[in-house]
Amino acid sequence: MIRKNSEYPLQPPRERGTRRAFVFALVMHALLGFFLYHGIQWQNSTPAGAEAELWTEVPDSAIPRPPPPPPPVPVAPAAPLPDEQADIALQEKKRQQQAAARQAQLAEQQRQQKLQAQQEAEAKRQQQLAADQAAQLAAQKAAATKQKQLQQQQQQQAEKLKQQQLAEQQKQQQLKEQQQQEQQKQKQEQQKQAEAEAQKKADAQKAAKAKAQADAAAQAKKLDTERRARLAQMQGLAGAEGSTGNGLAKSGTGSGSGGTATSPGYADKVRRVVRPNISWGGETEGLETVISVRCSPTGTLLDATISRSSGNSAWDDAALRAVQRSNPMPQDIDGKTPTSFKITMRPAG
Repeated sequence: MIRKNSEYPLQPPRERGTRRAFVFALVMHALLGFFLYHGIQWQNSTPAGAEAELWTEVPDSAIPRPPPPPPPVPVAPAAPLPDEQADIALQEKKRQQQAAARQAQLAEQQRQQKLQAQQEAEAKRQQQLAADQAAQLAAQKAAATKQKQLQQQQQQQAEKLKQQQLAEQQKQQQLKEQQQQEQQKQKQEQQKQAEAEAQKKADAQKAAKAKAQADAAAQAKKLDTERRARLAQMQGLAGAEGSTGNGLAKSGTGSGSGGTATSPGYADKVRRVVRPNISWGGETEGLETVISVRCSPTGTLLDATISRSSGNSAWDDAALRAVQRSNPMPQDIDGKTPTSFKITMRPAG
């Protein structure tokens, strides 16, 4: 596993036994130096004529060594040579041993160089592997970052589209509300115009009615003047307008006196017409209202006003409405309705 911490850089694994091999190499070099030293000593000294063989024990090493050479082929012992030949043979044997030691040292150096080259190659391979893994990790990280940025961009675009749709909906809603307000405003204006036209029409009708009533009143006044003039001529009295009459209404509808003469039964006729039109549910004690009435000879009610109030405005209004609802007034025995008279109104008790 590759360590990510920079405190532990990548290093090739240590080979076991390196220290032991180094110690063994030092021992071998010491022995070789010893052999060389004593070989030179032997060459300078006078040979004693004796033959001797020196064998040294090479310590075992954990480092693998080349296989030992095959054992020499046994030869038959040679015949004893003279002393000079023995020295030559001994020197040749020592030279061979020295060559063998040099070859062993050279082989050890080559093995150490090869091992070092393998370690360097392994270190380079580990470094290349670490670099490849780091590059792969960086590529994966860059891809993840790019994917994350792409997702963020997509989310931002979706949010922007959502906000645009919401703004468009709000705009449509505001436009719809404005249209509704405009329609309502137009409707209100049309309603106001209709009301204004209706009011104008009602005012016109009222004005026409008032004009008709005024014309009728003027005509009635003219007829009344003519009638009074004829009565004055017939009766020979100068003050016929001051004649009085009694009994327009009794209990329940009142009594009255008028400016024109009436028959004794005319009060009962007025009472029978006015009584059904009285609508009163309040108190009845002590209420009395006098209403002055002007009519045309045909009975059409021209005017009705309160001559004397009872002190209760509600009863006064009810009495006045009852008289107004009694239009037209009944005619007298002569086929005409008195032009003016008064009605005393009391609640039925």
